Amino acid sequence: MQFETYPFEKLTRLLADIKPASDHTPMSLTIGEPQFETPEFIRRELCDAAALLNKYPKTAGEEYLKTAMLEYLRKRFGLELSMEQLIPSFGTRELLFNFPQFWLHDREAPVMAFPNPFYQIYEGAAIASRAKIVHLDLTPENDFQPPVDEELLSGCDLVILNTPNNPTASVMPLEAMKRWVRLALKHDFLLLNDECYIDLWLREPLPSLLEASVAVGNGEFHNVLVVNSASKRSSAPGLRSGFIAGDREVLREYLRYRTYVGCASPLPLQRAAAVAWAEGEHVEAFREKYRRNFELAEEILGIKAPEATFYIWMEVGDELTFTRELYRRYNLKVLPGSFLGREGVGKGFVRLALVYEEEPMREALQRLADFLGDVG
Repeated sequence: MQFETYPFEKLTRLLADIKPASDHTPMSLTIGEPQFETPEFIRRELCDAAALLNKYPKTAGEEYLKTAMLEYLRKRFGLELSMEQLIPSFGTRELLFNFPQFWLHDREAPVMAFPNPFYQIYEGAAIASRAKIVHLDLTPENDFQPPVDEELLSGCDLVILNTPNNPTASVMPLEAMKRWVRLALKHDFLLLNDECYIDLWLREPLPSLLEASVAVGNGEFHNVLVVNSASKRSSAPGLRSGFIAGDREVLREYLRYRTYVGCASPLPLQRAAAVAWAEGEHVEAFREKYRRNFELAEEILGIKAPEATFYIWMEVGDELTFTRELYRRYNLKVLPGSFLGREGVGKGFVRLALVYEEEPMREALQRLADFLGDVG
């Protein structure tokens, strides 16, 4: 299998010959990893459950974890799902890589569509599945919304959406989601939304694709799935807690497949994850931190905050030169948009991850503003 080099490896190569300015400490806005402390109540639960390391976890997940996740879906979105409509996962990266392989394996000439630019696991999964890739290009001209081409979609077996979106920070309205559900039913493709940023809204709560499915009368979520993760919402990427939820018929067979994958979460992590999913106040505290970071971005750079995520998708022109010179002069790393897209999509942009506490965030944004003043 020929996988594309990962974006961060490309960045390392791009900057390899540069000696950054020694009068600035190294800073990076490249990786979408929250830099806030994981809440104490989650860490305490993990420690208290350490004795459970002497037991094997169930592939299907412990009932207390599934109960907490189902309760989260009920409280957050008003959704009433059964145990058979949700499977916990070891984060969502493994899930997004192996689920397409499960779903597409028996298809003679599988076709998989996903947004472009994208989280690179989507592409890796398509390559591992020997699937033809259809890119749904996100551009300024379409307001970074995935375009609908029914002729192309009618030939797809799996379509992945990602809203709120990484890297563009765009958000799909509920009416657009409803249209995608109808298309999945009409053309009989499986529709999956990656909702890992759905709780990082800045102004008002955002809808789930499962809500859109219910709204169009598809209450059993036929052909509809979502994935979600505690990594962003709870500042706990090391907890590796995610889930896939929706179509029970698909999940029944996928659970059987997962027994062979060997990706069950250790019991202490499941215990900690259960309390993280069950509690929502800590998530509002993190949202407030991100709101403040975007206020700083508007104050220092004049950039308007998006509706969700912790990303800024900033147009800069020649993004490779921009990235190199910013690093050279200010010891600050950003991620070129072309590393996240294909066929020229993403070119001219850089992604900034606003994932720090206020003072280091202010310092990073001020360096960026100074650089823009130098070159502007």
